[in-house]
Amino acid sequence: MSGSKKYSISLPEDLAEGVRSQVGPGGFSAYVAEALEQKVAMDKLRELVADFEDDNDALTRAEVEAARELLRHDRRQAGGAAA
Repeated sequence: MSGSKKYSISLPEDLAEGVRSQVGPGGFSAYVAEALEQKVAMDKLRELVADFEDDNDALTRAEVEAARELLRHDRRQAGGAAA
């Protein structure tokens, strides 16, 4: 990730306090940044699937599960937690 910049955002108080209680005040920004990275990745994945399905048959349940397993494997290889 490139450099950081400070932003002001509004969050539901119960959500923000729940996160803060889990990660502490020093981990809040990193937690939010990771959540946003995951959301952006999922949005890109949805676009890829939609583009694929525009030109091909819809993905089968087996193909989706195989892709999920590959993603889990990649996360474990990168040192992330299993999904």
